[in-house]
Amino acid sequence: MADYIIDAHSHLWLRQDTWIDGKRILSLKNGRSIFFDEEVQMLPPFMIDGVNSAEVFLSNMDYAQVAGAVVVQELIDGCQNDYLREVQQRYPHRFFCMGMAWNAAEAQAVCDAGFKGIAIPGHRYREPLSTLLPVFRLMEEKGMILSMCLADDPVQIGQMAEIIQELPKLKVAIGHFGMVTTPSFKSQVMLARLRDNVMIETGGITWLYNSEFYPYPSAVRSIREAADWVGMDRLMWGSDYPRTITAITYRMSYDFIQKSTALGADDKAMLLGRNAQRFYGFNSLPELPYIKNMSE
Repeated sequence: MADYIIDAHSHLWLRQDTWIDGKRILSLKNGRSIFFDEEVQMLPPFMIDGVNSAEVFLSNMDYAQVAGAVVVQELIDGCQNDYLREVQQRYPHRFFCMGMAWNAAEAQAVCDAGFKGIAIPGHRYREPLSTLLPVFRLMEEKGMILSMCLADDPVQIGQMAEIIQELPKLKVAIGHFGMVTTPSFKSQVMLARLRDNVMIETGGITWLYNSEFYPYPSAVRSIREAADWVGMDRLMWGSDYPRTITAITYRMSYDFIQKSTALGADDKAMLLGRNAQRFYGFNSLPELPYIKNMSE
């Protein structure tokens, strides 16, 4: 199996237009959005129409030599099921798109629409995770993959551990690298010790270490630490595109790993794509040659 670079945590949307806890999230122009009632730079400023499209992402992926990407969902972007169903149909070999569902009926509809996974932004979920058991049971039955982000909350992490143990065939990817800069980091990563089909992905790691900035030496040390706890074969790189590329380029979101001397070549290959290719079943990925920059 050839080694490819695969992004295990990214986002796409046509437009942000939603409310959370009575606060507004709304796409503006020039890459800006109203985010919890505050105007922020949500996208790079050249994305002037507020659309975070698959085509722009593919251009970034081709340039950065990223062969495939997992597209998850977040409440702050609003439900993007309709758009992501189209993206999955249009680019089946480049994207693994996750639906969003909060009950068994919605999960069945997501499955019927052709999605092979569901993303749950658990860090924004106010109820016990046990209330989602009908969703998780259906997913286990259908062989779907769960992308789950958790809060820095020992109670919620314990609930997730119980679900993993109760549903042994459910494939789970824990997102945001277990909130690496919070006290819950180790307990989230250690969820991967419960079952062979539980993985940890690093989506948002450059955001979590934003104050340190490129080349993120503390992030590399945390990756090495997590690998010591659960094995490098349980870790996957994720970028959290596009929000993270307001500060860095898309390639920079992984090349700090490639350039690090703290990780061996085999570890880098597993982290940057080999593990995700196995876990998500990517196939027919393109070979993407390096294109020299004009300024080189």
